[in-house]
Amino acid sequence: MKKSAAAIFILALFIPVIVQAESESLSDEEKLKMRMALYQKAEAVTQIPWYYFAAIDQFERNIHKNKASDTGIIGITIPEERWAGYTNPYRNNAQKAGLIELFGGIGKDGNGDGIADRTNDEDLIQTMVEWILQYGQTRQDIKIALWDYYHHDLSVQTIMNIAKVYQNFRTIELDQHMFPVPLHANYSYRSTWGHPRGFGGRRIHEGTDIFANYGVPVRATTYGVIEMKGWNRFGGWRIGIRDINNIYHYYAHLNGFAKDIKKGQVVKPGDVIGYVGASGYGPKGTSGKFPPHLHYGMYKFNGKNEWSFDPYPHLRRWERETRNRKK
Repeated sequence: MKKSAAAIFILALFIPVIVQAESESLSDEEKLKMRMALYQKAEAVTQIPWYYFAAIDQFERNIHKNKASDTGIIGITIPEERWAGYTNPYRNNAQKAGLIELFGGIGKDGNGDGIADRTNDEDLIQTMVEWILQYGQTRQDIKIALWDYYHHDLSVQTIMNIAKVYQNFRTIELDQHMFPVPLHANYSYRSTWGHPRGFGGRRIHEGTDIFANYGVPVRATTYGVIEMKGWNRFGGWRIGIRDINNIYHYYAHLNGFAKDIKKGQVVKPGDVIGYVGASGYGPKGTSGKFPPHLHYGMYKFNGKNEWSFDPYPHLRRWERETRNRKK
């Protein structure tokens, strides 16, 4: 299907959504349903699976606190100069689509009103649809389109991981978490983020240590994709999982990995990924230099940089949530 035909067809698909989207009293559940409807309509037009559009939207929502969309349905935020064109002297949120094209802007009209508005859900989705269609419909085409849009490897990787999770579970309602060790285990932990560490040079502790016995199962806390698995001289046997909120979860000092766990695998909260140990602080195979525990770290990615933050408050909340689900 040619891009122009897709553009015409998508207008008709989005028109019924507009009236509902103007309501300011939508619940979170209603917003999720409308969001999914927009993704699925984009799929119907482009033959590109809905979960790619969902992943782009989720990635953007994670990195932009102030969403461009007035309704909060779509989280994609496109800079004004990119939307209207860098040489456009009349830059603003909403302009005639033809004027935007004249100045090389990427903003598109998705609801048929002749205006490309960067605060409008349909226009935002249509703009991203047409950007991707320039490159094609295959997975590799989409990766190239994302690279040319973001110019950042980790951004592309994160979006593709989110898409993989959505594809696996067939839903965008994935907000459950799980405490990383079983509640019946003998464990203890406290806030130790930022404390000094000496091995390997002066550095800070970028996580929370959960002390438990050797062999206690370590579980995924969130929905995500295993991005790293193997040995690290600081963390020993470790696993890294990137979730759908642009957060990298780091599980270190493991005694070993769960059977069949592999890089690129999709996991859900509660999946066993390894076992508590005391590995690390030396060459591959080093163990026993400290009491057995799970080092749990969290790193946020904002589209440009990644940094460590204190996981302790999250662990306390997930511990309560996990306990409440058991009741």
